[in-house]
This record gives sequence, C-alpha cells and structure tokens, in this order.
Amino acid sequence: MTGMTTRLEQGDALLLVDVQNDFCPGGALPVPQGDEVVAELNDWIDEAERLGIPIFASQDWHPDGHISFAEQGGPWPQHCVQDTDGAAFRADLTLPESARVVHKGTDVGEDAYSAFQGTDLAAELADLGVSKVWVGGLALDYCVKASVLDAIESGFGVALIVEGTRAVNVQPGDGDEAIAEMVEAGAVVERGG
Repeated sequence: MTGMTTRLEQGDALLLVDVQNDFCPGGALPVPQGDEVVAELNDWIDEAERLGIPIFASQDWHPDGHISFAEQGGPWPQHCVQDTDGAAFRADLTLPESARVVHKGTDVGEDAYSAFQGTDLAAELADLGVSKVWVGGLALDYCVKASVLDAIESGFGVALIVEGTRAVNVQPGDGDEAIAEMVEAGAVVERGG
C-alpha cells in the first residue's frame, strides 16, 4: 500500500481480526506466517489514522474452560485466554489508542468466530455511519471469513485485504475456498500492489 493512492474513503472502517500472539508463530494456535500480516496492516492503520477512518480490532477473549478448547471436547488447543500474553495483540501491531477493541468468544459455552457474533460491532459501525468495512487479520479461513460474511449479512459493503490475512489451511486450499465463498457473498478482494 505504501506509495499508492489511498483506497479508504469517508464512510469506511478498518477491522483487524484477532492479530494476537496465540495466532502467530510461537503461540498456542499459530497460523502459518501469521506474523507476516502485521506490516501490511500497519500500513492500513497509518492510512486510516491519517484520514480519520475508524479502526476496530477484535480479540478472541476466551474464559478458562471455553467450549472451543480440546479439553472441553472442542476442536482447538487452549488459546487466547482472557488477560494472558497469548490473548494480547501483537506488540508490533501499531494500534492507536483510538482503536475500538471488540472482545469475542467471551461466553464459555458458545464459540464465536465472527467479530460480530455476540458483540455490538454492527451497531457501533452503523452509529458511525459506516457503509464499507475493510477487513484483514487472522485467520483467513475462520475468523476473518466469519466476520466478512456477518458484515455482509449486516448490510455493510466489505473489502478483504488479502495481503493482510493468512489461512490455517487445515485442508489444503481452505484459504482459497474461503476467499471464493466471501466473493460469492458479495465481498470485494483487495490485493494491493
């Protein structure tokens, strides 16, 4: 994005999904090359700040014993437990103090991949007059996809920042399938340049 004409406009918002230590190399549930999204997303943060575009950042914020954890019969190892280092945003993500943090997955008995599920995010965006949401973060084929689909369902236009995402790819090609599903639902794919 550096050196390019901005793509952000008034009426847009930037949503950074789960750029947390546990989803990066060395974390409890690392997304391959998950740390590589940070530099790209920092460029978008800088541009959003320059233009006065609202920035939202979601955090997986699980209580102990969350239903998604393998110990409780869920599919994932314990991750992003509230107030732990693993749940913290990456230290090199340059979130401004004005960024609005959205905690998701806070109900011990309910899994929540989307930043919209069980949160006030849609209402906050609407209150700000947002019509389009630019989305990046982790992981492309889970929480990013769910957030994009819910944003569309909530009536927002959505652009996916592909260079600002990485996929888990539990099955080969899951990331590509997730992009296709988002596009089919109405998202625009922003490939940068």
